[in-house]
Amino acid sequence: MSNPNEKSRHPTVLVVEDEFIIALDLSETVKDIGFALEGPFADKENAFVAIDQEMPDCAILDVHTADGEVYPLADALSEAGVPIIFHSGHVMPHELSERYPEAQAVSKPCPPDQLIDMLQRAVSQHA
Repeated sequence: MSNPNEKSRHPTVLVVEDEFIIALDLSETVKDIGFALEGPFADKENAFVAIDQEMPDCAILDVHTADGEVYPLADALSEAGVPIIFHSGHVMPHELSERYPEAQAVSKPCPPDQLIDMLQRAVSQHA
């Protein structure tokens, strides 16, 4: 019998994206590969509430959210050792790698197979 307090066997991915269609697409990609979904959240305020309850195994973050830039959330996740995938149409991946050298970054739109590869790599590094 499994302990209900044990963490799920499925890695949890936090999604922060304020564009509804993109958030839905990211969420479906996460679920399609068998990962658990936390979110999606349109703003970092609600995402902070979620990570205060439980840290995810990985995060997909848009840089510009409904309540401003996602960097304070990214800093908290990075300090906790959570792998981050930045998914942005406004900031180039090389700009993010200077501030978050451990993070992966991709420009929107990102093909689902590329995102899946990035998720699997991030989760395997976190395990």
